[in-house]
Amino acid sequence: MPDPQDHRAEADELIAYHAEISGAMTAERTALESRLIPVSAYILVSAAEAWYRWPDMMQSIDKVMPAEEIGAAGRRPGVRVNAVHLWSIANIYLTGRKLLTTFGVVEDEVERTWTVLDFWRRAAGAYRADGTLQAWDAGFKAHPYGDDVIESLLAQTTATDEQARAAIKKLNATLVAYLFLMYFDTRVGAGDSGPYPLDGGRTLLVRDYYQLGQSDFAWSHVAAGVPYQNLTAALVLDGVDVRVNDWGTSLTEPEDYLDHLVAFGLYTTDGAGGALRPVLPDEWDGLLATVRKAQADHYRQVAAMDRRQKIDAGAYVYFSFLRPFAEVAGVADELDWTVPRDTVGPLYDALEPFTGEGASMEETGPYYLPLAPSA
Repeated sequence: MPDPQDHRAEADELIAYHAEISGAMTAERTALESRLIPVSAYILVSAAEAWYRWPDMMQSIDKVMPAEEIGAAGRRPGVRVNAVHLWSIANIYLTGRKLLTTFGVVEDEVERTWTVLDFWRRAAGAYRADGTLQAWDAGFKAHPYGDDVIESLLAQTTATDEQARAAIKKLNATLVAYLFLMYFDTRVGAGDSGPYPLDGGRTLLVRDYYQLGQSDFAWSHVAAGVPYQNLTAALVLDGVDVRVNDWGTSLTEPEDYLDHLVAFGLYTTDGAGGALRPVLPDEWDGLLATVRKAQADHYRQVAAMDRRQKIDAGAYVYFSFLRPFAEVAGVADELDWTVPRDTVGPLYDALEPFTGEGASMEETGPYYLPLAPSA
């Protein structure tokens, strides 16, 4: 049986690893608050829920399918076991740990933290399959897709002209804005990977759009008419320096990267086997019409929610970042995804008013503290 001290050392090593990287990434993040949705409050509720519940849920998932196999399953388009969900299952939990231990709500627990970070480490290593755990480690590169996937994505791309680039810009902007609201002001509905170097100095950037249609999100009934669940875009760029971070976000130089798009392909993985199937330009107008209608309907239902309903919905989005791992393992329907559950009562009441306004990102020590010493 493993020595608990070994788990403490491993957990502290991984805490320090995330503290350095996530502290730097979070310090550069733009403001979280919006006029419509109380983002900061729902992040805290979801993080507290994650501390209480994710360790047991991860153990249940891991027993059915090891984290390594789940991570490897994410190496194909249309699967939400991806960079941002991996980052989230470690860091949302660590945020909850930071919140609850700082205010003395809970005692720091070695095994709870080790369980989460060990699951993350094994899944992330298998997902990347290059000896690193995050894009940060590899100079902002994320290459989950193998040569076979890249060949399939490139096989049916077509050259772009000014008119095609304008249509692609409209398509991308509409899908990204729609998913941003569908995920309650969270950018994880669209995720990038790359850069994949091509001949002639060109670069492939791959963008996945996840859960466009009706899903486990209770509010997604407005999207019942959207014809696709998942889409994947292949963007061939010329003269663009591309970096991809662990939030699945591209950082490009120059910023107007779509002006340098020389070839493009759009695919869906919907259907048996998840094979890539082209979505041709003559389908785009109909797709965008249904997306715009769903977005307008969703905006109206969000605007009609009270503050707590918005917090609960946003907290579900963050808490369910673990769900894709359970879905791959085939146990998602056996787990309880209710939010809020373990934070109901005085803790929720204390977190509900939080806005983040005036909060400083300055830290007097590590972003995440090491485990508390044994009594």
